Formats: sequence, structure tokens, C-alpha cells
Amino acid sequence: RRQRNGSISPLEHNVMSTFGKFFRVSTFGESHCAGVGCVVDGVPPRMKLTEADIQVQLDRRRPGQAGAGSISTGRNEEDAVSILSGTEKGFTLGTPIGLFVRNKDMRPHDYGEMSQIPRPSHADYTYQMKYGFRAASGGGRASARETIGRVAAGAIAEKWLKEKYGVEIVAWVSSVGDINCPDEYANVDTITREQVDAHMIRCPHIETADKMVALIKAARAEEDSVGGVVSVAVRNVPVGLGEPCFDKLEAVLGHAMLSIPATKGFEVGSGFEGARMRGSKHNDMFKQLADGRMVTTTNYSGGIQGGISNGMPIVMRVAFKPPATIGKAQPTADFFGADSVLEAKGRHDPCVVMRAVPIVETMIALALADMCLIQEARRAAAPPLPAEISPYFCDPSMDGRAAFNGLPAPDNKAELNRRKEELEAQLAQLTQALSKV
Repeated sequence: RRQRNGSISPLEHNVMSTFGKFFRVSTFGESHCAGVGCVVDGVPPRMKLTEADIQVQLDRRRPGQAGAGSISTGRNEEDAVSILSGTEKGFTLGTPIGLFVRNKDMRPHDYGEMSQIPRPSHADYTYQMKYGFRAASGGGRASARETIGRVAAGAIAEKWLKEKYGVEIVAWVSSVGDINCPDEYANVDTITREQVDAHMIRCPHIETADKMVALIKAARAEEDSVGGVVSVAVRNVPVGLGEPCFDKLEAVLGHAMLSIPATKGFEVGSGFEGARMRGSKHNDMFKQLADGRMVTTTNYSGGIQGGISNGMPIVMRVAFKPPATIGKAQPTADFFGADSVLEAKGRHDPCVVMRAVPIVETMIALALADMCLIQEARRAAAPPLPAEISPYFCDPSMDGRAAFNGLPAPDNKAELNRRKEELEAQLAQLTQALSKV
């Protein structure tokens, strides 16, 4: 629909704060408003759900977890979630679920100077230019407070994925600055959240984690900040997720990851390193397990081939820049172009990666839940193939086992041979008939 001036109304495409199609979340709230939250639509009915199920990930997102107050913001929020709608007697109704977290510990006076001086590499300038108005206190929608709605919604998605398919999502801090966690201490097949959360930096290798903490403390002491990388492994992923060509699974996951504040890079599987390899080395060879599932002997693809999940662990890395708001004096310009020196006040993270871990996990959960519902709908709508075709094309499968018109792989060999013999006999009859014409 067009407006009177002929342009398309932005309200007709009002999806700026919405993610997902079937499993969909719309977030709301700013850093210094009354509160933040979300509306989650598409959650299957009759799933057990209480605030406690959601609070776990919200608590992991809060600053100061596991003694990390010395390397995170001093803002002290309870982040206690309330379910406003969509459940009855502790079970989901299948209707929209409203979630709300009240803001309590705001200090808008810390942002007085920054209302006239856009913070370098922050969103102050771009938001002002885009909207002609902005929430000058606290960063508004560009604040990390916005991620509370994502995490709350993603905790619901994660619970459903675990109960329905056994999906496990584990993220960890793999680097801070130039300090990297050795790969052998982060096995994608076995790493657990308990191992990750054993240290406040959420790096599974304690010696490396201590070095990371020292680096962050040093940056903070200098009124500066530092970036890092969050790695993630997703296990027991259903086969067949992803919608080629434009909603390939890695494209949707990239969308989810790069929508998180402060992200600057995203890799799947071998990522940029794969560009340095030869195909004979990079190719993941197939083999069949005793239970009929197809797997690959290596996983350079990172669990995604052709934009579709293949059942292997999905392996990703997400790069986070150093937080833009720092106390160190920076020569810059105000909104009027006048030379200024900005020394940011307020309580800000010197590094975000440890708090980003649950945000990464829950955004992945939202993307996968949406993809699962889409694929379940496709499978339910798919009719069986005709008998003359079905021996050669297996049914859609989300568990990696081949079936042909409902016949499971371990039982179908004899049936396939019988059908093949029938088709060959029919072909022979047709060939003989044609030869007499």
C-alpha cells in the first residue's frame, strides 16, 4: 500500500524489531525506559513453561555473574522476568507469550555530556541521522539492555528444541584480544555449559581464562576496552533445516548473530580458513552408522551443506568489537561539528564476550526453532511418491535415516530390489512391444 506521496509506508513492513516467521519474537524497550521485554508468537501449545525456565539464561546474561563484577558493568539489575500471557497452569497455550523485565538501576545523568557529543563507533550519530530523534540516555535500542527480550524468547525456543529433538547449544569465549583458547580444550562434541561457566570469563581452559581476565582488567584500568570471539557448537541438530536460496541456514544464523549488538564478524565451519584449503582436504566424506544415520567423517562444513543442516554439529564463531563507550579521553566532534573531547561517564562493560555467550545461544535457538517449524510443515504436507519413482528417492528426514515411502532404511533393501525387478520387467515388455511396431 502506498502513501499519498507515492512512497511505500514503512508501517507496511514493520519488522525492524521482529525476528522469525513461524516461531517469531518481537522485542521492545530501551535502556532507561520502564522496562524491556518481548512478545513470542508460534510457541507450540502444551509445553511446560514457567518463569524459572526463562530466568536461567537471563541470569547468565546479567553483569557480575560468577564473580565477574570486576570485568563487567556496575549496573545492578535483577532482570526478573514476568510471564504476562500465553500460559495456563504452567503450560503454553499456543497463543502469544508476553514477557516483561522491569528496569530499576538507571542513571540518566551519566549521559548529559554524551547527549551533544556522539560517541565514536557507537550508534548515537546513526540513530540521530536515521530517526531525527533518539533516546539520548543509556543508548536506547542500541543498548545491550535490548537483548533481554531476545534471551527470554530464546530460552523458550531452547527448551522446546531440547525436549522435541534433543538439541544442545553450547557457546564459550574462545578469544579476548590476542589471547586464544587452545582448540583441544573446547571439543565441540563434548563441551558443556558447566565447563564454560566454571570460570567468570566463560572460557573452558582455566589458564587461558585467567590471562583473558588480566587483559580485560588492564584495559579497564586504562579506561579502555577490548574485543573477543564467542564460539558455539550446536549438537543433535535435525537434518533438513534451511530454506534455499535466500534463507539458507547459515544466512539465517548469520542474520541472527550479526543482529546482536557489537558483532563484527561471523564464520561457519572452516570459515575463512577454508578458503586456504583444497577441495580434497575440505570435503566431508559420508558414512552410515549402524542405526542407519548418515554422518560425515570430518566437519569442515560446520554442519551445513547447500544451506541445509546435515545433522552434524553446527560450529560457528562470532566476533565482538571492543565496546565503544570508554572513559579514556578521545578527541572527536559534537553534533554541530565543533572539536570536542569525550570522556564517557557511566557504567559500561570493558569487554562484552562473557555476557554475550547466552545471547548467542538463545539467538541460535530462535533461528533453529523457526527453521524446525518450517520443515515440520513441509514434511507434513509432502505426499508419497508414485511407486515407479519412490525406489530412487528417499523421504524427507529430520533424523538422518533414509526411508522410502515410509519404509525405514534397514528394512527397505529387499523391497527396493523387488520394485526394481518389477520396473525392469515392465521396461523389457515395453521395449519388446516397441520393437514389433
